[in-house]
Amino acid sequence: MADSLKNVIAQSLECPVCLNTFTDPKILSCSHTYCKTCLDNLLECHGNDQMLRCPVCRAETQVPNHDVSKLPANLALKSLIEDVKNHYHFCSICKSEDRTQAVVYCQDCDKYLCITCHNTHSLWRDFISHEVLAISEIESGKVSVRRYRKCRKHPKEDEECFCSDCRRFACFRCVVMEHKDEGHRIIEAALYESSHMENIEVLKSKAEKKRSCFQKYIDFIDEQKERVSNVQKQCTDDINNAYDESVKQLTKKKESLIGEVKGKTEGVEKELDEMKKSAQEHITHLTTIADVVTNRTKIPLDMDALAAHDTLCQDLQEALKQEDPDYKQPMQSSKKGKSVTFKRNVGMDELTLGKIVYAVAKNIVLPNKGRMNAMVGTPDGRMAVGCSTGGVNIFSVDGQIQQTVLKHVMIRGVGFLSDGRYVILDGSNKITLYTLEQTKLNVMFETLIHDEGGWANLAVDGDDHVYVSYRKAQKIQVFSPAGGRAIREIPWYGYEPVQINYLL
Repeated sequence: MADSLKNVIAQSLECPVCLNTFTDPKILSCSHTYCKTCLDNLLECHGNDQMLRCPVCRAETQVPNHDVSKLPANLALKSLIEDVKNHYHFCSICKSEDRTQAVVYCQDCDKYLCITCHNTHSLWRDFISHEVLAISEIESGKVSVRRYRKCRKHPKEDEECFCSDCRRFACFRCVVMEHKDEGHRIIEAALYESSHMENIEVLKSKAEKKRSCFQKYIDFIDEQKERVSNVQKQCTDDINNAYDESVKQLTKKKESLIGEVKGKTEGVEKELDEMKKSAQEHITHLTTIADVVTNRTKIPLDMDALAAHDTLCQDLQEALKQEDPDYKQPMQSSKKGKSVTFKRNVGMDELTLGKIVYAVAKNIVLPNKGRMNAMVGTPDGRMAVGCSTGGVNIFSVDGQIQQTVLKHVMIRGVGFLSDGRYVILDGSNKITLYTLEQTKLNVMFETLIHDEGGWANLAVDGDDHVYVSYRKAQKIQVFSPAGGRAIREIPWYGYEPVQINYLL
């Protein structure tokens, strides 16, 4: 009876989620208890929702601040767990009053064994295959005990059966008394557990595939972010380079303009300086003579003094007779300098570094739906689409069809030479050149016929070389725009060149 009670207690200490002994048990508002770690995982599954749904009864519990640790702890259960952990397991075989402490547990016998009984147990040939666990490893949690649950109604009985309809484990006595009616499907508990584990493995595999699917999605997002980041960096570098180049050009232009201004104004300044110097010299001369003549306090009496005074007065009179300054001359000189002005290029594009543009993809409905065989850019920036039923549709940059040319020619491939001439590959692998006015030119290209080369494709590079690929022949021929034989062949061993393009 004591062992049965222990089993019932042990079952009561298991978390319904992780099926291990409770660790840091927390009580929900519905009174069910779970490990804190299990509740953290369940709450994380609900995202930012602060409501936690009980896995058993589905009742909801409010989690304060999204923190499970704020939920009340099941102190009674926590204390009981500590008591059970500190309780010694005694040997189930020994019958003496002083029961010996167990050192191992036999999974198959469902018995705790002391060292003596364990040694005896090991000697029996029938017990050699039994799985024996050390008590120390069980208590440390390194291993878990595999055993049937004990029936709560019949504690001595193991719940070795499972009712698929009631979704409950049951002992044989309960099966006979409560699950004998029609509609109760009874299977062995071990069979159910095996099926249950298989289902778990299937779910685990599906979850791993789904996780891998979303991880690929995340990796794709990271790749797109990296590409956007690279575009941002490239645009930033281009802007900085454009800015630096513009600054360099503006600095050079500034120095040139300043030099031009100096060249036009420094000569005028020199002329004005000469005029100013001449006027200052006259002021100095006049002031000096006037000071000598007018600052004398005595009247000259002797002949020498009178002669000197007369001479100075004469010099002063001469200085006073000089004409007043002519303002016209500096005015005319300064007029040349003042006529120099700087006119800012308001509204001009000299300071424009460029602008940010978006390349937006746009779906265009073709006139001949499902008949497109080739598509290539024209030399003037438009788009040409060749159709298998005949004709080349020319589209503007905004997707508007502008014209259809060569309507009588079945198009397999289309390209353009640098002078705008059409290069057309038809269904028989024949290349024909047409002028801008769609006039057929007498230029022959020695291509492989369809029976020999198979389906062909065409591309034209920046040097006007014409490339023709052949799926069946598995090679590419290169022609000059003058036609004739191929000037080069590129083998594709083991590969079929389905489509070729020239990248700028």
